[in-house]
Amino acid sequence: LWPWLLASSGLSALAQLVTLPFFPDSPSYLLIQKGNEEACRKAIRKLWGEGDHQAEIDDIMKEKGAMASTKTLRVLEVIKERSLRWQLYILMIVMSTLQLCGINAVFHTAKFEEYLIPYVSLGVGLCECLSSILCSTLIDRFGRKVLLWGGYSLMGSVLALLTVTLSLQHRFFWMHYFSVILIFLFVVFFGTGP
Repeated sequence: LWPWLLASSGLSALAQLVTLPFFPDSPSYLLIQKGNEEACRKAIRKLWGEGDHQAEIDDIMKEKGAMASTKTLRVLEVIKERSLRWQLYILMIVMSTLQLCGINAVFHTAKFEEYLIPYVSLGVGLCECLSSILCSTLIDRFGRKVLLWGGYSLMGSVLALLTVTLSLQHRFFWMHYFSVILIFLFVVFFGTGP
């Protein structure tokens, strides 16, 4: 059953591959990148039907003007730019903490039974979907900073509890299941915070 589940994701990719040539190009791509206003109008008519779409074209032209006034920086220029230095430091710290969070070691240390592994993987995937839904609704309400602090705090707490459950897994048979629940919570907090 597992190979079929894995192969099912290929069906949507195949459907996209077959139908993609029949979709029109993006109107903004045609106008901004290609500079072809007639092709842009044709794509808009194909997407939204007949009618006056001058307001949409004007919006795309405003976007083109805004893009022309901003300078694209190379990586070395971003590093050298003093006004971007704090954002760069914060980004580097957040990304390094994401890499060093230890979730891969937890999967290795937990030593799940062979029959549980597909269910744990499925549960982690569902938790990632749930966390992306939660994040998109919570970020507008609380802001990014609160989600980062809360996510890191909750992830640390869950990892502390997970350390206890992993050290006690040989004494109590049900600790494996509690560890799975904690891993699911970790993934949700990981997805909603950092």
